[in-house]
Amino acid sequence: MANKLGSETSPYLLQHKDNPVDWRPWGDDALAEAAATSKPILLSIGYAACHWCHVMAHESFEDPAIATMMNQLFVNIKVDREERPDIDAVYMAALGVMGEQGGWPLTMFLTPEGKPFWGGTYFPPEARYGRPGFPDILRRIAEVYHTETAAIGENTEAILQSLAKLAGGDPDAPEGHISFDILDRVAHLLSQQVDMKHGGLGQAPKFPQTYAVEMILRGWLRKQDRSMIAAADATLTGMCQGGIYDHLAGGFARYSTDDAWLAPHFEKMLYDNAQLVDVLTLGWQINGNPLYAVRIAETIAWTLDEMVVPGGGLAATLDADSEGEEGRFYVWQEAEIDAVLGADTDFFKAAYDVTPHGNWEGKTILNRSAKPDLGNSADEERLKGYRTKLLQQRAHRVRPGWDDKVLADWNGLMIAALANAGAVFKQPAWSAAAIAAYNFVTDKLSPNNKSGDEGGDNPGNLLHGYRQGQAKHRALLDDYANMSRAALVLFELHGDQHYLDQAKAWVTEVEAHFLDPVHGGYFFSSDQATDVIARMRHCNDNAVPSGNGVMVEVLTKLWLLTGEETYGRRAEALVNSFSRQLNHYALAMTTFLNSVEFMLRPIQIVIIGHRNEATVQDLITIVHSLALPNKVLQILAPNETLHPNHPAAAMTQLNGQTTAYVCIGQTCSLPQTDPKGLGMALSMASDPKNMAD
Repeated sequence: MANKLGSETSPYLLQHKDNPVDWRPWGDDALAEAAATSKPILLSIGYAACHWCHVMAHESFEDPAIATMMNQLFVNIKVDREERPDIDAVYMAALGVMGEQGGWPLTMFLTPEGKPFWGGTYFPPEARYGRPGFPDILRRIAEVYHTETAAIGENTEAILQSLAKLAGGDPDAPEGHISFDILDRVAHLLSQQVDMKHGGLGQAPKFPQTYAVEMILRGWLRKQDRSMIAAADATLTGMCQGGIYDHLAGGFARYSTDDAWLAPHFEKMLYDNAQLVDVLTLGWQINGNPLYAVRIAETIAWTLDEMVVPGGGLAATLDADSEGEEGRFYVWQEAEIDAVLGADTDFFKAAYDVTPHGNWEGKTILNRSAKPDLGNSADEERLKGYRTKLLQQRAHRVRPGWDDKVLADWNGLMIAALANAGAVFKQPAWSAAAIAAYNFVTDKLSPNNKSGDEGGDNPGNLLHGYRQGQAKHRALLDDYANMSRAALVLFELHGDQHYLDQAKAWVTEVEAHFLDPVHGGYFFSSDQATDVIARMRHCNDNAVPSGNGVMVEVLTKLWLLTGEETYGRRAEALVNSFSRQLNHYALAMTTFLNSVEFMLRPIQIVIIGHRNEATVQDLITIVHSLALPNKVLQILAPNETLHPNHPAAAMTQLNGQTTAYVCIGQTCSLPQTDPKGLGMALSMASDPKNMAD
């Protein structure tokens, strides 16, 4: 029988359209049916590239007997967590309140009103792995729901109260002043948690945690503590040379299942690769490591080759599985490599850990962890040629599934990363790709040209996702925050006023519909959303950086660029609202803390001259060559003026020459007319000795 997912656009939902389970998409109709039939809801949340989601689908959702039981006992709802991260956030938090560890697939049992009362993640079709069998779970949950009504009601109310408490934070904790000393201590604690043998925080499984690595790098810039730069380099090098990196096509997998970055879950996510491009760019600006530059270029090449949809938007993910097997597309047998490379095979195999018995389940995941330093240029060029041959051979394999939905928040991350890297490495094609993706989002994901209840003529309106000609679902805080940040990066680099205006419009929307008037900060979902049982509010980083953390940077930058003090007051209020949580969650709030550092001590750089003149471009090159994560760059034509509150508002060109000023607080440097002088002024401005709370 056909279920109700066939008309959806999400690739994940469409993967389940032929299941014998009578799946419904999330919405009022499914909730109404549960109420009408007095059945509990079985909510299953996953995503297209999720390996264990595929496993549970094959084992249980494609099994006629299990499906029949699900249909008899429950109203079954499927949600793509990438398409509806607000729904996922609520029920993942509820699972945590229940004392269970989160993950996907997320399996939750709800009342017809959508209130959760029990849940878990993956369940096998029969008892194993220390987990009960899924059919046993189904029978027991249905029985409890119908026979222990009072207990179910008490449980759901307790969970909802806990969710409300999570959103509100600790009301008894005092607001704290976040100082450079606090930032330094958190960066030091993070660096101490790094595995100095392989890199990465903690033990297996290891995630990139790029925002934490960025905080360690920022700590190095403030303190020049060699242990910090060593910890960051060990982590970035470990990932760049490990099996988590696709050494043939470029791009990083989601995470490593072991502590040496060897064996990933092979899915590739746009957001991971965006954040890795960003942090590797900062790392390269600090130490000039050529490995970082190579991986940045290769990862961007993979992005532009494999993740661009028609029109310039950027797709979400590549699957972990192909032909029903995880990693099949990416791993090798020694004999396959011998057949492709012939007499040259030994040199390649020695470099990439290729052995007769393999390094993972009898197969080989290519990696260079044993000798992570790049070789001489001749050897590297030789290896590049061999990789090209293997990549051409790999192209004949069945490709993993491609989830080509375009998500505003993930695109915002990659737009900013592409634009910044394009400026740093003087790659106009990367900058052009960033602009194309930005234009796609503002065109396709703006509801201004759409009809329906999610439309409107407000230029700040935004939708979350787009696929197959349809833009769907109200935007969330992360969409507005990441796209606003991307717009401001493009404004700094290109100077077009419409980028600044669009960022201001999006921030206006956030203030109008996401603000928590009681606790401060912003909710994850809009007050216009009608299908979430709780509005989450947090400042912790997860797979993507915290939207509240990003908003600190956005509001601060708008304040500095426009001089409108309202933005500055909002940034300070946002910081104060979450400063209460530092004692409990500081190590998980690194995006927020990185943005606080920017707010505490921005470096404002003004270059007066015509943007396309060689002298201006020379000064811009110096700016982008240096590690200045807290910079705000403005290029002014000689006849343009800054806002009156800018510290350089009264400054002009020196003797009609292109002139730059570097400002900290209300103090600006002497006028600089050549790259060397500007470089010295920037070095003085960023000197740790000049930093104070």
